[in-house]
Amino acid sequence: MTVEPHHPTPAQYWKIAALLAVLTAIEVAIYYVHLEFDLGNLNTISLLILATLKFVIVVAFFMHLRYEKTVLNRFFVGGFVLASCLYAVVLAALGALIIRGS
Repeated sequence: MTVEPHHPTPAQYWKIAALLAVLTAIEVAIYYVHLEFDLGNLNTISLLILATLKFVIVVAFFMHLRYEKTVLNRFFVGGFVLASCLYAVVLAALGALIIRGS
């Protein structure tokens, strides 16, 4: 006997879509606040955090990773961490990311 994997209901998909829309609206608002008040690094950090949060929500629910086995989640998180580190190294090498030592 096979067990049917759990999937979100259509109502849950609508709630997730609404949450993603709200997070996107916050990102747009932060962009315009930055234009007016020049937030500096706070702008970049907050936008990266919001983008990562939206990425995790999409992966967890729309790609059904939330309902998979733990080992698959660990592989995905490991790959995401490695890709993020590579992204930071490339940005630092191009001078777009400045890492200051103590």
